[in-house]
This record gives sequence, C-alpha cells and structure tokens, in this order.
Amino acid sequence: MNFKEAQENMRKSYFGGGPGAFASGVVWLTAGIIALISTKQISVLVFFFGGMLIHPIGILLSKALNRSGKHKKGNPLSHLALESTFMLFIGLFIAYLTLQIRPNWFFSIMILIIGGRYLVFSSIYGMRIYWVFGAILILSGVGGFLFNSPFHLIGLIGGIIEILFSFIIIYLEKRKLSN
Repeated sequence: MNFKEAQENMRKSYFGGGPGAFASGVVWLTAGIIALISTKQISVLVFFFGGMLIHPIGILLSKALNRSGKHKKGNPLSHLALESTFMLFIGLFIAYLTLQIRPNWFFSIMILIIGGRYLVFSSIYGMRIYWVFGAILILSGVGGFLFNSPFHLIGLIGGIIEILFSFIIIYLEKRKLSN
C-alpha cells in the first residue's frame, strides 16, 4: 500500500475524520457548558471521560454514514494516528498540573494540543483542511492565554470550531464522492 492509497483508505474508512471531529466537538461543548453551570472539576471529569468515548462514537457515526469505521490491516498511517494520541495524554498531564495553579489555562493547553494533533491528521487523511482546522484551534488556545479567558470559554469555542469543521469535512467527503 503506497502513501496515497493509505490516505484514501483512512479517509474512506472514517469519512475523512469528520465523525470523530464531531464527537470531539460535542465533548468540548459539553465540558464548556458544564463549566458554565457547574464546577471546573466536574467539567474536567466530563472532558476526560467524554474524551475516552470520542473514537468509539466516531466509529459508530462513520458506520451510520455507510463507512466501515475500520481501516485496512497493514495501513501504515494507523500507527501515526495512534502515536499522535500520545500527544493528548502528554497535554492532559500538563493541563491537569496547570489546573492546580492556573485553572483558566486548562482548556487553552488542551486546545493547543488538539490543534497540533489535527495538523498531523492532514497527513493521515491527505486533507489540507486539517491545516486550517488545527491552526484555528491553536490560535484559539493562544487567544485564551493572551486574554486570560474564563475557564468555560475555550471549551465552548473548541466545541463550536470542531463541530463546524466536522460538517465541512463531511461535506468535502460527500462532494468528493459525487465527482
């Protein structure tokens, strides 16, 4: 399997990653809303445990959109997807430690990490839209630091951005199918 075939297989199997981005957006939005109406601690727990559900929900949504939700065995890009997941754990560790000192930085740190991970998705799916997606998330995180945004705000912003881009990605994939 060459590189282009591997990207095509990933794109086809997971609908370009759109369903996963949608699931992630829902988790971000939910955590942001919980932070607004409840406590930071509950919001972080929702974010953490909801984050564990993103991949399985993304697969279910891919299947609902008539995709397999499973790449071909031996696809070398599956390793890159898994390896980029470890960035999330590093970011979560840093964000959790920072939560103890500067709580308002929690979501800003996480959105920077997620934005960086989406830059890698450009290689996994062969879609340049992920450069724009990742850059906007990264800029949102930087803005969160620069403007010392309230705890909930970057959670809400992250959720809205991810849901919007999930629809764009799904649209692009559907359009590609019709061509």
